[in-house]
Amino acid sequence: MTSEPAIVERRAAPAAASAVRPWLAVVAAPVLLAAALVLSLAVGARFIPFDEVVASLFGAGDQNVLNIVGELRVTRTVNAVVCGVALGGAGVLMQALTRNPIADPGMLGVSAGASFGVVAGLSTFGAIGVGGSIWFALAGAALASSVIFWFAGSRFAAASPVRLVLAGIAFSAILAGGSQALVLTNESVLDAFRFWRVGSLTARPVEEALPLLAFIAVGVVLALPLGPALNMMALGDDSAVSLGVRPGLVRALVLVAVTLLCGTATALAGPISFVGLVIPHLLRRLVGPDLRLVLPLSLFAAPVMLLLADTIGRVIGGGGEVQVGIVTAFIGGPLLIAYVTGRRRRGLS
Repeated sequence: MTSEPAIVERRAAPAAASAVRPWLAVVAAPVLLAAALVLSLAVGARFIPFDEVVASLFGAGDQNVLNIVGELRVTRTVNAVVCGVALGGAGVLMQALTRNPIADPGMLGVSAGASFGVVAGLSTFGAIGVGGSIWFALAGAALASSVIFWFAGSRFAAASPVRLVLAGIAFSAILAGGSQALVLTNESVLDAFRFWRVGSLTARPVEEALPLLAFIAVGVVLALPLGPALNMMALGDDSAVSLGVRPGLVRALVLVAVTLLCGTATALAGPISFVGLVIPHLLRRLVGPDLRLVLPLSLFAAPVMLLLADTIGRVIGGGGEVQVGIVTAFIGGPLLIAYVTGRRRRGLS
């Protein structure tokens, strides 16, 4: 019987010539994350030297620096790391399970489902805080994930990755319309929703973000062991079954993991799109398609993207802020257009 590593090696063969050595990517990922963390704390409308940043983290130094770093930038940095881990892992899982290279929690409606759940909770119960909103976000994400994964297995979507994305965009629009209808009928919800809706890393203080790490941790623990099984499922369910994989169980675990990861990120920062699209593409180009490597690396690379996007938003916003969801849209939108138009030119749409 052919071993799973041998199968993965054959699948990765066409990209082997251009792939970065895995050990180099493993070493570079935490280094890049550390550099992005430093930039996030030091760079913004006002540049703060590194020694002053370190001092402020220990409660020393100038009071203005303490306010900027300790109260503002630390919150943004922690939220970016937490949401980046969640969205990067969810994007890899969705692309692997749907066998769709342009799947993304934002475009396929999972983030919109989580948003709808939060808005429904706010409209029904008022200010519910992050402790309450997380459960509504998870319920909405679970519903949306179930619909998308069901549709991904249909003949209509299986024939074309673009069809699944178009259906996901339509589904997102329906959910967004439902959210807007609930918001417009309740003025007390409108102000909180308006800022949170575009994706902001300042929506929740760090003390509210830290308890959500448990949901992210469970999602990551569920996701990481699924890499080998998803590698084999890429060959088709029949081949995967012959190699000892249980596709139904794998799909259920992916559904739970995506719900936990995407729902938590949305409850924390609002819907942030394109992170789950850009990071898996970048990593597959660098290290090949093996999910045993792509999935853990996404947990480092996605926070780097969010940290840099947030830093860029602060710099170009001057004294104000360009929300991170807007910056990631400017990065991911052109990539999606380039991919779709490239497929059409090759006659693959």
